[in-house]
Amino acid sequence: MDGDDLLDDARRLARRTRVEEGGGFRLSDHDPAGSVGDRLGKERAKEAIAAGVRRLAELQDRLYAQDRWSVLVVFQAMDAAGKDGVIKHVMSGVNPQGCEVHPFKAPSDEELDHDWMWRCARVLPSRGKIGIFNRSYYEEVLVVRVRREILRAQKLPPSLVTERIWEERFEDIRAWEKHLARNGTRILKFFLNVSPAEQKRRFLERLEDPEKHWKFAEADVRERGRWDEYMQAYEEAIRATSAPHAPWHVVPADDKWLCRTLVAATIVEALEGLDLQYPKVSPERRGELDAARRSLLEEA
Repeated sequence: MDGDDLLDDARRLARRTRVEEGGGFRLSDHDPAGSVGDRLGKERAKEAIAAGVRRLAELQDRLYAQDRWSVLVVFQAMDAAGKDGVIKHVMSGVNPQGCEVHPFKAPSDEELDHDWMWRCARVLPSRGKIGIFNRSYYEEVLVVRVRREILRAQKLPPSLVTERIWEERFEDIRAWEKHLARNGTRILKFFLNVSPAEQKRRFLERLEDPEKHWKFAEADVRERGRWDEYMQAYEEAIRATSAPHAPWHVVPADDKWLCRTLVAATIVEALEGLDLQYPKVSPERRGELDAARRSLLEEA
């Protein structure tokens, strides 16, 4: 089976990760390890990813040339779930001119002086480009919800911090994503679903490898103590904000290569659904190009 066939198989698997209607969503229905039948193995997964990278490069070139659609790819996950690795491998063949990656860490003083969507809104992808958010506005209904001290630091008028604040933020997200979709932004949201056991293994791996020490922060271990709270926050966020125009994909992340393959297959399939075409040349423009060609051929 060649890479293209493996990529087709990955697309079929990836469709099972899609959540369009969140009403009955339960995170417990999604195994972080995937099923045995999902396992491609590292070498076969690499072939599928390579095929996906080639196809994605072709589609991104058309996206850029057509200059009508933009694509927003959102990654959310617990620490060590593999967001950086997915971005590195899946987007490795995309022209940097047509792709921008934005990581969102703790907000700056300037960002805290604006509404909570501002820092993400100002870096949305323009038409013809793919924008990747490594974390995103969803942090405001995830980490901020679990760690209430962050909310207290956001300078909101006290009268606006009510018991409905999370539902209000879900309303804002739903409205914003619908607005983006109506204006030509294709939205893909990925939750990389890693298990606490696999996260622990990866943390220990980082601690044992001096070249990975920079990736480790003591706070990551403290956050493990709130695992159940985070899973409840993720479940409610996915349930409240899944929609056909902005679906979530709950991707098993314990197997890094399976995870990367499924993300690549999902992005490829979404771009293929946009029917991207190179701009057609008008008869007048064709005449101008023919004249330019003749002029070049006639040069001494």
